[in-house]
Amino acid sequence: MNTADLDGSESGGRQVPVTATPDRPATAPSAPRRTPPTAGQPALVDNFREGVVVTDSTGVIREFSQPALTLMPGLLAGRTFAGCGVTPLTAGDLTIGERRVRCRRVDLTVAGDTSIAWYVEDVTDAIARSDALLAERGRARFLATASQQLGNPLHEDRAARAAVRLAVPTLGDVAIVVLATRRGRARWWRAGGDGPALVDGGVLSADELPPAVAQALAGTEPSEADWLADQLADVGWLGARKPGSVAVRVASLPGSASPTGALVVVRDTDLDEHDVQMLRGFAARAGAALDAAVLYRDQAEVAETLQASLAPIEPPRVGGVQWGAAYRPAQSSLRIGGDFYGAHEQSDGSALFYLGDVSGKGVDAAVFTGQIRQGIQALRRIESDPARLLTLLNDSVLETTRAHGHGRFATMVLGRAHPIHGGGLSLTLASGGHLPPVVLRADGAVETVDLRGMLVGVVPDPRIASVTVQLAPGETCLLFSDGVTEARGGVHGEQFGAARLVAALEGCQRMPAPALAERVEQVIGDWLGGRNHDDIAVFAIRAVASCVPARHLHAVPAP
Repeated sequence: MNTADLDGSESGGRQVPVTATPDRPATAPSAPRRTPPTAGQPALVDNFREGVVVTDSTGVIREFSQPALTLMPGLLAGRTFAGCGVTPLTAGDLTIGERRVRCRRVDLTVAGDTSIAWYVEDVTDAIARSDALLAERGRARFLATASQQLGNPLHEDRAARAAVRLAVPTLGDVAIVVLATRRGRARWWRAGGDGPALVDGGVLSADELPPAVAQALAGTEPSEADWLADQLADVGWLGARKPGSVAVRVASLPGSASPTGALVVVRDTDLDEHDVQMLRGFAARAGAALDAAVLYRDQAEVAETLQASLAPIEPPRVGGVQWGAAYRPAQSSLRIGGDFYGAHEQSDGSALFYLGDVSGKGVDAAVFTGQIRQGIQALRRIESDPARLLTLLNDSVLETTRAHGHGRFATMVLGRAHPIHGGGLSLTLASGGHLPPVVLRADGAVETVDLRGMLVGVVPDPRIASVTVQLAPGETCLLFSDGVTEARGGVHGEQFGAARLVAALEGCQRMPAPALAERVEQVIGDWLGGRNHDDIAVFAIRAVASCVPARHLHAVPAP
């Protein structure tokens, strides 16, 4: 029997007129209603994870489940989706109201009857979780990229420029990094002011800084308020943007002891919680980069100050003496090394001079060199005889090395030049285990001074050799370190040796002391041919009628 004959409705739930019978009068169709399901149907349909809507081939709703009604209030059997005020369903993702749904269509044919089943799944939460995961991954990639790019610069200005470039447009439309004040002034860098690719900067005094930035530099993160934008507008950081149309956030850039700077971001939309967390994460990385750059700057300044104090200085002018010096450290980046030389004018008109070499290389050797030079500077005021002064210096060095627990020592030639009446110099030379000097006579002959002695700083009572050499006007005494004779070069990497040095000096008797020292340096440079070398020091003492200014070469460029 047809169900329409029993209750006046089709199986799909659409009302139809009922024909009059002897026991029942004819009735008109009633308002649409959901078809009462058969026994067991609610458990099967209403408990799907998806909502179910069944329509006929023309789109008229036959039945639907309770989850479908929850997603689409207003569903009524016997009407189309449009007739119910519901967005028509199509396969794929749709937006219904404030919910995101995913629809699947299944065509059904039973006993020649064609219908369509729509399975509707609420995916709002799933899409929100997926979007949140993608956003978090994007933030993680951004911070990882920032860490990589900010870790390269070791100069605070370059690190600040890199930070503002990275911040735009991910963190804001405009980004400003203000470095911590130094000597009452603060440098700042901005990106996005007149275009994302442009970076400009400037300097403000501490009094001109916006109060919010000053708070961030002090380690306090100012709260978000309208007056932050007004402060930026006052110093011209907003450009053409209006203070009332932007959102501003200021974050401290943390450092090891105190903030290294402040980061300011300006954008057209407000920052949510995730944006603020990413801003703070980026600020932490930018602060670490700036902190490393500031530490490097401080260390470089300390190193430069020490280098300036330890580097050889130009010898003083002394009557009857012409000085010439050339110096090239093994590590050209340090500009200091283990070789040292110098000269001091004595109260009696004579001059004390020296050249030496300490054990080791690099910074440790340079510091030890500075200690020896300071020792000579102090001891020369109480002792002027070279041999006795070397003995006192040996005791001082030995005491220092034992106190510090290291076995450093030095070699040295220390001399005193006395002007001779009528012209010339009388040199009193003492050796502490150093290479003997050579003398270039006026006739071109090269003589090696027979001068020997024990190392300085090894034993308490060393044997110090002493000898006197007379220089006529125009004659030169040349002191040099083992970096000259032991320089390896040529075709087979041989040592330069004393014989090649003598040959290089032949015919140079007329050269002034500065030119002679430079010539030796150039010959050694040519011999090395770009190879690594030890510290090289050359010091020339020439007897002249009057004092001629000396040339002091800290380093000679490679050929």
